[in-house]
Amino acid sequence: MEWREEAIVLGVKRHGETSVIVELMTRTRGRHLGLVRGGRSRRQQPVLQPGNTVAAHWRARLDEHMGTYVLEPVELRAARLMEGAVGLNGIQLVAAHLRLLPERDPHPRLYDGLAVIVEHLNAPERAGELMLRLEIALLEELGFGLDLTECVATGVRKDLVYVSPKSGRAVSREAGAPWADKLLPLPTFLTDRDLAAEPAALADGFRLTGYFLARHVFEPRGIAEPNARAGFLAALGKADTAAAG
Repeated sequence: MEWREEAIVLGVKRHGETSVIVELMTRTRGRHLGLVRGGRSRRQQPVLQPGNTVAAHWRARLDEHMGTYVLEPVELRAARLMEGAVGLNGIQLVAAHLRLLPERDPHPRLYDGLAVIVEHLNAPERAGELMLRLEIALLEELGFGLDLTECVATGVRKDLVYVSPKSGRAVSREAGAPWADKLLPLPTFLTDRDLAAEPAALADGFRLTGYFLARHVFEPRGIAEPNARAGFLAALGKADTAAAG
């Protein structure tokens, strides 16, 4: 058995004295692990860093085996990502999110999102919104998608400013007014792509996805929110403060 595909490195674990197990995200085969012999060598280490894009050649006797990789560099961006806290925490966070998916389960939409994010993680003004949209897509891929297209109570598609914490569906300003203190804020930029994601609205967006990730994903699995998420949000906040100053 063998295949070839471009992939993005998510993580690396030592295996024996000279080899490593590399975790890749591929477009058609999902999150896929494999052994790289000699992966701890000076030549291989710069390639096998999270965030890098590689050309992967996988081989195994049987499809269910872990198999081995031969990896060649395509785009080495890891060093650039490690230069700032947003990039460092960001690549750790996307890897943690993608590990919520079953291994070898294809999710091309998430791969495409990852491919865009890794190009912008060192640009805080883009990274926050891209990460938030990835979390929304992740919820959908896991079967807990949010419906932000129309009001759950009235069916209207305008002036949507809340989200129901029970249904994950949008609520209009008028319909939600009596229960505003019990509803989650819906940032306008999520329903109108012509609007910029301002820091306060972005924070509301991450509170929204954080609530549903905790409710539907982390708590049912008995796991905690990744530490990298808090680190990423803190780094974004510092970057916004520095930019404003």
